[in-house]
Amino acid sequence: MSSPAQISYQQEEKNRWKQTLILSFQSLGIVFGQLSIGPLIVSTTVAANSIKSEEMLFGHLSFIFWTMTLIPLAMYVFIVLKADDNGEGGTFALYSLLCRCAQVGLLPYEQLADDALSEYEIESSHQNGIGNNEKMSFKNKKKRRYLMLFMALMGSSMIISNGVLVPALSVFSASIGLDQSLTGVIFKTSEEKENFNSDVVVPTACAIVIALFLLQHYGTGKVGFLFAPIIILWLLFIGGVGLYNTLRINPGVVVALSPQYLYKFMKNIDIGNWKSLGGILLSIAGSEEMFANIGHSSKKSIKATFIFFVYPSLILCYMGQTAYLSKAIGNSDINYVTHLRASMPKHFHHCFVWLSLLASVVGSQATITATFSIVNQCIALSCFPKVPVVHTSDRIRGQVYIPSINFILMIFCLLFIILIKNVHHIGNATGLATITGMIITTCFMSLMIAKQWNKPVAAACFIIFFGIIEAMYFAACALNYLDGAWMLVALAFFILITMLAWHYGTVKMYAANADNKVSIEYLVGLSKGLGLTRVPGIGIVCVDIMRGIPPFFVHFITNLPAIHQVLIFVSFKSMPAAHVPPSRQCLIGRLGPKQYRMFRCILRHGYGDSVLDINEFEDRILDGIFELVSREVDEIISEPFSPESRMIVASDLHDSNSIVSFASVESIECGGLRKKVRFSLPPKSPDMVSSPVREELQGLIDAREHGTTYICSQPHLSSGVGSGWIRKFLIGIYVFLQKNLNQKSVVLNIPNAAYVEVAMNYSI
Repeated sequence: MSSPAQISYQQEEKNRWKQTLILSFQSLGIVFGQLSIGPLIVSTTVAANSIKSEEMLFGHLSFIFWTMTLIPLAMYVFIVLKADDNGEGGTFALYSLLCRCAQVGLLPYEQLADDALSEYEIESSHQNGIGNNEKMSFKNKKKRRYLMLFMALMGSSMIISNGVLVPALSVFSASIGLDQSLTGVIFKTSEEKENFNSDVVVPTACAIVIALFLLQHYGTGKVGFLFAPIIILWLLFIGGVGLYNTLRINPGVVVALSPQYLYKFMKNIDIGNWKSLGGILLSIAGSEEMFANIGHSSKKSIKATFIFFVYPSLILCYMGQTAYLSKAIGNSDINYVTHLRASMPKHFHHCFVWLSLLASVVGSQATITATFSIVNQCIALSCFPKVPVVHTSDRIRGQVYIPSINFILMIFCLLFIILIKNVHHIGNATGLATITGMIITTCFMSLMIAKQWNKPVAAACFIIFFGIIEAMYFAACALNYLDGAWMLVALAFFILITMLAWHYGTVKMYAANADNKVSIEYLVGLSKGLGLTRVPGIGIVCVDIMRGIPPFFVHFITNLPAIHQVLIFVSFKSMPAAHVPPSRQCLIGRLGPKQYRMFRCILRHGYGDSVLDINEFEDRILDGIFELVSREVDEIISEPFSPESRMIVASDLHDSNSIVSFASVESIECGGLRKKVRFSLPPKSPDMVSSPVREELQGLIDAREHGTTYICSQPHLSSGVGSGWIRKFLIGIYVFLQKNLNQKSVVLNIPNAAYVEVAMNYSI
């Protein structure tokens, strides 16, 4: 008979496997879409009528097989996926790990918050295996830090660019195939298909793209369950047909998997064959999304799904295509350009056309969800405007949806379809984006292996082996610059400048506030001279700096000498980490004399943490203040003036040892029900022997009942006299983004009646 502990363990193990199976099913719809439609894209971009011999044909298959085996399987599944940042992946996840481990970040370093959590930071550094020598080697060399930031932004811009290019490529290509099937048009050359543009193709592609992006607001989970069956049917279909063609037409195609055909292909290579490698590269397009989309699924589910289902299905499909073409070399009647459809049994042609159309739509999903993940990371690390981010799952923290980014991706995708109208050119741009992102990931991974895993020899072998492969493909894609790859350069430059300008403006704004801040002593002295009036309620002042008083607040009280009964300066510190434990998020300290009732709160959050609701946000802060006040009861000597450096790490909300009681109530605001927490003091408490402490706590509760007002800065940044054109250009972009994209606060759903903006001019 099993013990209760054994039963509990078995149930937990069963639930874990159930969760893995569910995520594996979802991952087929949100992670492997682009990889799964590789045969469609490769057959479109590689000119099959340029293959003159069976040896050259087998060389193509050998390249596809070994590229898929070495890059997605060996590199990403078995190595890169191990470098996730607490369940988050992608270029910026690797960069954030290096920032945290080696202190290579370029945002101003705040010693106050980090000293308060030094034990946590030391523990993290120890776990990551980074010593002080390695940290200093990066920290003291600013040029390397700038280079790493630039590489992180470049890699992110490649993934975001794919969020535009891949939907345009897959949907437009599938729309051409659908129209060609319905009209009976047969393409004999690649040029005919590239220039094919009926009156139906562009409107059809645009309608599909719009429908695809409109589905995103339902969330990753629902979209994944909707799209996964399509990819399952698609992979079973092309894998089964590939196996059938291999066995029926040419079983000898198996010998093409030998690496000797790689050598023969490279031995007789010319410019034309070298360019064709750019099309072969598209067979692994989507490998980067496996890493970037970890937050939407899990490592175990991604590994299992790729190894046991996606990888074998695709290899069988490519082998079947090669077997079909091997018996048709020299036949002038062969339909080279759509040879994937031609390789299907005749009775399944129409089934293939409709299934390929659906698979092409789903194939775009991986890049879209990866774009949401990357933008979310960039926002948290101050490299992108703070646009609203919607967390679509309560269980999977990495599943996010960004409405404004979804709209922008849709507009750019439609523009590419309407203006470019060339599948081959869009495919070349996609290939260059894919290989550029892979190169940056390889560079960061080599640093991770050397610095975090403490294996410098393995790091050298990693970057040399995979770097040579990627350099070869990069050269092939670069040769296609005039044939469409230039579009990626233009798009990536636009995205990169946007992120650089926002990061530059953020750093300069922070420096301006830090340089012009005033001390708490100055504020106390100024308040006496101004004769400040204390009004009922709580005033929450949102500030960027974590020491001193920002200049905009001094400007505010100088012109309007009135402040709230309780004043809380709140700073939001974004950490280079996926998640910060709730018990480590909130730091509370008192400012100035106790009778002034002024506090400072620093809220730390990772790029994967969801934004708090306004009521939860207020409760978290007030609970921390109650804890701070209660701890002061045990102090033997009460300081008349609290220094800024004295802060505590507040415990979780509703801690069992809290000095106050909580009651959940419902209040009607803006026409809907909203949960609030009402604080109350117990009638008797042995912890509160001091009546001043009870009076202060009761005063805080009364202030909460009178309401909360949020006071935020609305900076107006401008370039100073004598600024260079680069600074003026970056500041101009930052100001434009701030006015049009940046949300008014990191805390969502602030009622307009409780929100006050203070304008302040800054000259940089």
